[in-house]
Amino acid sequence: MAQNGRVTPKEEIRPMASGCCPPPGPKAPVVPPATQAGGRYPGEVIDIPGGTALVGTDTPEIPIDGEGPLRRVRLKPFRMAASTVTNADFAEFMAATGYETEAERFGWSFVFRMQLPDHIGPTDTVAAAQWWHRVEGATWAAPNGPGTGAACHPDHPVVQISWNDARAYAAWVGGRLPTEAEWEHAARGGLGDVRFPWGMAEPDDTETLPCNIWQGRFPEVNTGADGYVTTAPARSFRPNGYGLYNMAGNVWEWTGEPYKVRSMRREARAHMAARKGYKLLKGGSFLCHRSYCYRYRIAARTGNSPDSTTTHQGFRVAFDG
Repeated sequence: MAQNGRVTPKEEIRPMASGCCPPPGPKAPVVPPATQAGGRYPGEVIDIPGGTALVGTDTPEIPIDGEGPLRRVRLKPFRMAASTVTNADFAEFMAATGYETEAERFGWSFVFRMQLPDHIGPTDTVAAAQWWHRVEGATWAAPNGPGTGAACHPDHPVVQISWNDARAYAAWVGGRLPTEAEWEHAARGGLGDVRFPWGMAEPDDTETLPCNIWQGRFPEVNTGADGYVTTAPARSFRPNGYGLYNMAGNVWEWTGEPYKVRSMRREARAHMAARKGYKLLKGGSFLCHRSYCYRYRIAARTGNSPDSTTTHQGFRVAFDG
């Protein structure tokens, strides 16, 4: 039942497929993003060669997500931001346009349990994943709720950003969100059929730490062995062969595509029916761990409603070549 034009908490907080993947948003009417250019992307942009691109894998770890099969597609050359959009980048957009993000319009967003400040009182949680909390006043500028502006580090990825917000920013700087094929092609960095942006070496909890993911026991213990327990700076860890940073882990990245699973199996049809209208995200986040959400692989993928916002969800911009 709606209250003052909004849906009730029971309607807003819906179950999700995997606990460290983004929880769905409140099923808001889709708001068309700003389409006029007017800004300039302030970060480094990398030329990505066209040609035959690999998408997916013949050895899927989570088949229901639609990771396979491996396929080849032709791509034109394009350009991609070396890193995700940062808080400083997004602040320029907000100051110049007066845009209101969806988290600001709704008045709340999702915050991971370990990021909740002490002064935040009782909160509702996601039934299927009690570590996701609905926090009133959580926005991109106060990502963990009111009074948490200090967590909005200028050089870290902007979070609490919906698909609609990401498209609005991308349009403002004259770009767009990448396709899945572009994202995977760029993430492979010229290495071909590899599992990760750096190759095949599997991250662990102690010594092989090439990206910002979870170390320890999810969701109780994160040792932070890679140097971070939440987001890392957008330009951190070693870039891949094309010079792109954090194509695995740190924050989920919105793409410009709908989330679809190429399968006619009954379970796949049911999976998609529950995700009608979802948009595709790639890359995993600082909450991913092999034991629980092994989605920081290049072929891994997930979907979420276009109005969803969380503390581990951001984006990077692509540009036509």
